[in-house]
Amino acid sequence: MVDAQPNLLVVDDDAETRNLVRRYLERHSIRVSTARDGQELALRLKHGRFDLVILDVMLPGADGFSICRDLRAASKIPIIMLTAMNELSDRVVGLEFGADDYISKPFEPRELLARIRAVLRRNKIASSEERTDSSTRVWHFEGWLLDVSRRRILSPNKVLVTLTSAEFDLLTVLVTNPNRVLSREQLLDLTQGRSAEAFDRSIDVLISRIRKKLQNNANAQELIRTIRGTGYQFMAKVERA
Repeated sequence: MVDAQPNLLVVDDDAETRNLVRRYLERHSIRVSTARDGQELALRLKHGRFDLVILDVMLPGADGFSICRDLRAASKIPIIMLTAMNELSDRVVGLEFGADDYISKPFEPRELLARIRAVLRRNKIASSEERTDSSTRVWHFEGWLLDVSRRRILSPNKVLVTLTSAEFDLLTVLVTNPNRVLSREQLLDLTQGRSAEAFDRSIDVLISRIRKKLQNNANAQELIRTIRGTGYQFMAKVERA
């Protein structure tokens, strides 16, 4: 279970949505602050500490994607995006900018609560892992160094490569399961808890972005092989440090 009374920030320009979410979550022992736009969000973050941000895509001024990108560049705070119903492109872009999960409008409050708890639980586990002995959580492959405890990856030239939380989690699963063919469904299970609305395309997007970030290695494409009709296979020889 996650800690009692997590503190959330809901960012949505629709007052009805803000109030609905706040009332429902407060009934389930979650503290909630609200903001109408990016400016109010920045003000809330300046004066308070939050465990998770629920962020609408369609906002006045800076949109949710821009805000998500800026938040992720400055912080590891978990982000759940609110997207238009059936807008696959919104979900893909949200993942690319570093969102941890998404939910489509209109949504059931119970589903939102379940996603919040799942994201907070994963974040708590990741934070706990960062405090473990790093000597048991470091992996080498093709000159790369993946430090799971510190959640960082260094290139063969010792350059720190920036990965989003979702990208890092997916690469970790691949590296720790070398030569094993993993389906998209398995990858969703292992990285995102396979929420009811998860979609295979999200894994494809993340794989594509990971490949691009490993491109200073001439064999980057072959590090992660696409298994047609099935999923992906990590091809490199992996050694634990």
